[in-house]
Amino acid sequence: MSLNEKIEKALRDYLPDNDCLEKNLISSMEYSLTAGGKRIRPVLVLEFCRLCGGNIDDAMPLACAVEMIHTYSLVHDDLPCMDNDDFRRGKPSNHKVYGEDIALLCGDALQALAFKTATSNITPDNAYNVARAVNNLAAYCGADGMVGGQVIDLENEGKASGIEILKEMDSKKTGAIIKSACEMGCIMAGASDEEIASAAEFGESIGLAFQIQDDILDVTADQGRLGKPVGSDKENEKSTYVTLLGLDKCREMVACLTESAINSLSTFKGDVTALKQLALSLAKRDY
Repeated sequence: MSLNEKIEKALRDYLPDNDCLEKNLISSMEYSLTAGGKRIRPVLVLEFCRLCGGNIDDAMPLACAVEMIHTYSLVHDDLPCMDNDDFRRGKPSNHKVYGEDIALLCGDALQALAFKTATSNITPDNAYNVARAVNNLAAYCGADGMVGGQVIDLENEGKASGIEILKEMDSKKTGAIIKSACEMGCIMAGASDEEIASAAEFGESIGLAFQIQDDILDVTADQGRLGKPVGSDKENEKSTYVTLLGLDKCREMVACLTESAINSLSTFKGDVTALKQLALSLAKRDY
């Protein structure tokens, strides 16, 4: 079974039983959590855990937890009060299928399930590492991280925001959870502070590269291939890397950030091939 197949199976296994009065909520959670996607964040958790000598089975709850957090953020991002997008991953957005009320509660429930899942394999032997990893995830997905970045995004719609605001927004909204995934994999394996710092550098670099590539695709991609609306940044009058710097400069930045990410892996003694290939594939993605 491939790594991605293991992740998909684990995500389904952690979902609550739907034989209950609130089964519509469980169905909504399953709809978005199992809708596919690249599973970048859980892969990062597992690959950094493996790289630092840990057991990926021990890190699987954290890998699933970060994907649940990511999925809840997408469900909420698509709501009419946020980005008001009708499609996600090639399917109608959660609120278009289940209604805004259930979609809102779906996100809430996925966030709670994430922290239940993250601590599901805690033992006296791994309790310190699990607690440290969960603290890391909570920090990066809250007001100082992902949610804070979403607020910056909302408050700058229709404004001519500068590059520094854009970088701070994206480092929180997109980059924080990617960075957390890298760090949590190391933490669960009992890695050194130097290794955790290098993993954070890798996460920061590919996180920013990922967002810049997203901005490029919002201009250049086909909606059917991308699986979500294109041109929404222009429609919402958002400043993006493309509007501020142009396509050529953006492509140059993606290449430089990818190179920086790969260079940060030199700290590790293990096989970094999978992480190097992941960084390169994200830089070249067209969806």
